[in-house]
Amino acid sequence: MFADLELARRLERTEGAAGTAFVGARGGASECADRHGVYMMFDGADSPLTQTFGLGMLEPATDQVFAEIEEFFSRKQSPMNHEVCPLAGVVLLESLVKRGYVPCEVSNVLFLNLLADQPKVELNPELSVHVTGKDDLDTYAEVLAQGWKEAGDFAAQIKEMSCTMATARGYVSFLVRNNQEFVAAGGLFVHEGIALLAGASTIPQQRGQGAQRAVLAARLDYARNKEGCGVAMMVTEPGSASQRNGERNGFRIAYTRTKWRRNAVAG
Repeated sequence: MFADLELARRLERTEGAAGTAFVGARGGASECADRHGVYMMFDGADSPLTQTFGLGMLEPATDQVFAEIEEFFSRKQSPMNHEVCPLAGVVLLESLVKRGYVPCEVSNVLFLNLLADQPKVELNPELSVHVTGKDDLDTYAEVLAQGWKEAGDFAAQIKEMSCTMATARGYVSFLVRNNQEFVAAGGLFVHEGIALLAGASTIPQQRGQGAQRAVLAARLDYARNKEGCGVAMMVTEPGSASQRNGERNGFRIAYTRTKWRRNAVAG
């Protein structure tokens, strides 16, 4: 399995589908659209989910395509954010610059061939992982938020978002327990044979016990054996602990993606 354009298209479509499922579950003023192979999502002007995926991947990003996308966000008086895969080509980057966009964030997209032999990972036998049910959703949201509490106000946003995320179509959530105490949580989104790993965190005082290895292994096993997925993917900050953890478990970097932003409302 190679990190080529075909794989990149599948990975970008999977993450776009995940965002669409989440935003759709939010309801209210949230809105999604899929045009020209581009997922467009609006979840509020300040939401990290207000963005696009797939720009230039299935169709060239012509002036007409840009105009339709920008009109979607302009109606909502929202800034425009595009997650851009480098395999979309240099011409797209030139167009973004000409239209006033600037790069504002980078991330690494990693993938794992679930059909190939996987590296042996030693797990802590004291930890157990289970798929959450409806009665566990509040606990899942609380554990996930506690894992982000060092991020301040963002933890409250994570808690609110995770309550919705756990009910979105295609999303499966997991909790890690050490004896009777919940210590970590993680999520999984499945789309057309690809499993997107997302939303994992460990309560700060419970770190160092292998909880992230446990929830990662459980999600990969679920994706392969319960959902029949052939590929897993994850998105990390470049050089982060999450990236290292993924690489230890056989993940490879497919590409480094850049988010482009234009603050001015399209006219």
